Amino acid sequence: MTSLIPDALALIIGYLLGSIPFGLLLTRGAGAPDVRSIGSGNIGATNVLRTGRKDLAAATLLLDALKGTAAVLIGRWLAPEDGELIAGFAAFIGHILPVWLNFKGGKGVATFLGALFGLHWPTGLIFCAVWLGAAAIWRYSSLSALIASLVAPVALFVSGQGGAALVVGVMAAILWRKHRENIARLVAGEESRIGQKG
Repeated sequence: MTSLIPDALALIIGYLLGSIPFGLLLTRGAGAPDVRSIGSGNIGATNVLRTGRKDLAAATLLLDALKGTAAVLIGRWLAPEDGELIAGFAAFIGHILPVWLNFKGGKGVATFLGALFGLHWPTGLIFCAVWLGAAAIWRYSSLSALIASLVAPVALFVSGQGGAALVVGVMAAILWRKHRENIARLVAGEESRIGQKG
């Protein structure tokens, strides 16, 4: 019964960390347009880039990833058996459904990646390599993330990280669900390429 307390703390802390809307906070602090009023309306780095501020987009990407990593590390400290998985998943959900913004957040790619690095850094590197390779070939950010998210749980499973592979597989399924509009545009040939305006 006492083991439920560290798990619950990992869940709560992970969710609260994940729900920090760095994209919104950074753009608001810099006097940039409200990121929720442009593009997709999401708070992630891709939409922050649409404000024309590459520096803010890079900072958002880094901070959104770091909150996923921090959640995993805190969860591991609180509950060594499974706290890292609970907190990493909770941070990912927190980014997508932040309580502070009426549960309307980002799509979770950066936080997904940050959690991966916390759980198993070699898989985090594999995700980055796959993303970069796919981006170089097709020049679609969304497609690159979707492909990399499928490779991640496979890489974890092959590395003997069965529990992490299952959790990350669920996260990948949610990521695909969040990208359903992007997928529709990809199929229709209407998705914006990396570096393309609009």
